[in-house]
Amino acid sequence: MSREFTGRLARLSPEERARLEQRLLRRQSKSDGAAIPRRGEAGPAPLSFAQQRLWFLEQLYPGTPLHNMARLIRLSGELDSAVLQRTLNAIVARHEVLRTSIVSPGGIPVQVVAQPSSIPMQRIDLSGFAGAEREAATRRLVSEECRRPFDLTRGPLFRAMLLRLGPQEHFLLLTMHHIISDAWSRGILSRELTAFYEAFSRGTPVPLAELPIQYADYAVWQREWLRGERLEREL
Repeated sequence: MSREFTGRLARLSPEERARLEQRLLRRQSKSDGAAIPRRGEAGPAPLSFAQQRLWFLEQLYPGTPLHNMARLIRLSGELDSAVLQRTLNAIVARHEVLRTSIVSPGGIPVQVVAQPSSIPMQRIDLSGFAGAEREAATRRLVSEECRRPFDLTRGPLFRAMLLRLGPQEHFLLLTMHHIISDAWSRGILSRELTAFYEAFSRGTPVPLAELPIQYADYAVWQREWLRGERLEREL
């Protein structure tokens, strides 16, 4: 990726990034001339191959935190924690995968999407600590939270922790299991966090288009598309 192209991406507004992501999703969803459709049923869906790999590793090493993905975001300035809570709830409602758990009736794993609900956000006030003690407490809490394992059978596989260091200084720690997220998804999460928070704070419409598909739709499509001779070539 050229430096010029990287600079152009960095200058995009949230609205422009959202439009670009929609175009990329539509382009990526086409293979052999067929677009990824929405799944017909709202019940359990099969795992994608990537999810199945992670589920298999979880069976070998249950309770491991090695597949935890954490994002620590420093927030400077006035923060409305109620708006932040509303923002997280909106993002979880928008993305089914963030409210997905993995169950295996009869030994066959499937993903189950829960109904939208309020995501728990643990709030911890460290403003009463002195500088060095506050930094040590922050490091300890972040480290402990990042190492706390998920139970794939019980959602959500997405956690939020808000650390208050002072009136205008906070850390937001978002932790997810890799089975519902990846590096690209973390970038989307950060941009949507900004878009929702700013819109809710100003009382304006959220500048994000409706998602054309959900991750479970992709998993169903992948299982149908990647089989037979095509799967044998990949294996």
